[in-house]
Amino acid sequence: MRALLSVSDKSNLLDFARRLHQHNVELIASGGTARVLLHAGLPVTTVEQLTGSPEILEGRVKTLHPIIHAGILARDTDEDRADLERINARMIDLVVVNLYPFQKTVAQKYVTLRDAIEHIDIGGVALIRAAAKNYERVAVVCDPCDYDLVANDIARNGGVSLETREVLALKAFAHTAAYDAAIRDYLVGIQSHDSPIFTLTLHKVQELRYGENPHQQAALFSMNNGCNGPLGGRLLQGKELSYNNLLDLDAAWRAVVHFDQPAVAIVKHLSPCGIACADELYKAYTAAFNCDTTSAFGGVIASNWEVDAATVEAMGDLFIECIVAPGFSDEAKDMLSRRKNCRLLEIEDPAATAGPDYEYRSITGGILRQTVDRGDPASARWRVVTQSQPSDDEMRALQFAWKACQHVRSNAIVIAHESQGVLATVGIGGGQPNRVDCVKIAAKRAGRKARNAVLASDAFFPFPDGIHEAAKAGVRAIVQPGGAMRDADVIAAADAAGIAMIFTGVRHFRH
Repeated sequence: MRALLSVSDKSNLLDFARRLHQHNVELIASGGTARVLLHAGLPVTTVEQLTGSPEILEGRVKTLHPIIHAGILARDTDEDRADLERINARMIDLVVVNLYPFQKTVAQKYVTLRDAIEHIDIGGVALIRAAAKNYERVAVVCDPCDYDLVANDIARNGGVSLETREVLALKAFAHTAAYDAAIRDYLVGIQSHDSPIFTLTLHKVQELRYGENPHQQAALFSMNNGCNGPLGGRLLQGKELSYNNLLDLDAAWRAVVHFDQPAVAIVKHLSPCGIACADELYKAYTAAFNCDTTSAFGGVIASNWEVDAATVEAMGDLFIECIVAPGFSDEAKDMLSRRKNCRLLEIEDPAATAGPDYEYRSITGGILRQTVDRGDPASARWRVVTQSQPSDDEMRALQFAWKACQHVRSNAIVIAHESQGVLATVGIGGGQPNRVDCVKIAAKRAGRKARNAVLASDAFFPFPDGIHEAAKAGVRAIVQPGGAMRDADVIAAADAAGIAMIFTGVRHFRH
């Protein structure tokens, strides 16, 4: 049995090579890999010795040679063996290759285009693809994590089993596809135009018990190969998160992570039940919970602040599916450990989980891609369009409500107020096909708390009816994008009710 080794990542290389040697595997190696093995006293044939050709072009060409590739691609047939004999080549049975670290190189702050180009692997990709193509005879290893699997197979069977070769070949093709996608993404990023072909590389984090319903299969994938776990965080306690848990946690986390003050969001079925900010986290939790105490049962909670004992105490005996936060105090963890069915997800660095610039949704026969809505663009300009001007207190509440509104399903309406330094939603309406119904839902949930509160709408009011409902509830100020054909009628309705209204010029639909 003969093995070709040519690796950039030399993790665990020596132990693996020694095990191969112990099982009478002949070792062939290129460049730096050969030097490492020879220095360790292992018998190695260098690629130059095998091919009779030196490395050229400053190492750009090492393994691109017929003796190498014929040895890998040859099938176990009389015809192929005759061809190998004609060029004085022999079969290679195991290819151990990993690639120049292109992704790591371009992630560096001051990397140049020249450096990036030099870290595009050519020979390694060719070796991996050739070996994977001929998996019926050849085993390919592109991940040091698979060294034990292969060495154990050889120890048991005298070679690598077909089942293992199939698994390794699939992994190899996925590896080269991801590598090419990383190169494409980098070049698109430094150029002024996008590519007409888009490749999305995902790495499986875990199988899920089921999808939205028990009869649906599901799995969690990450865009980051080094992802620790769900949402890039770490599950501290509780059973595995479900498909629905993950959706709700993501929605809740997005709703709090961009607030500067301690903030809490409670989410159920992708809909916020309450969002609040305060100088202390337990106050934010209490206000968020009081927005909709019925819906909060069985929901998930997100905090952008370390969860402390006072906040856990405020939760009382509420049934909570999951809590996500940057951390949990020792006392809080001890208290929460008694809630066996409550999962705790810790995301230590919220800034690191801001996510990519794009988000994706599947539709029948395709994928939709859009840039992530991270709030108002720098060009946004708020302007008061009514005779009444919002007070300073109302302006703070409007700014909070506007940010909270962006995390409610369209048509989104948020009624909020400030009380004793706590900014909180008091009524939320969303997910309905018309805006006036959402105003009615939000007002009904707010009840008397709507009096002298403010209201945010993610898109314009197409008719004055939404303003009329807000006025009946006692709302004193409104923020909305504006831009409707009947803006003049909407403004007139606000003026008649003595409501201050701001146009932002920016819409924040969340379908």
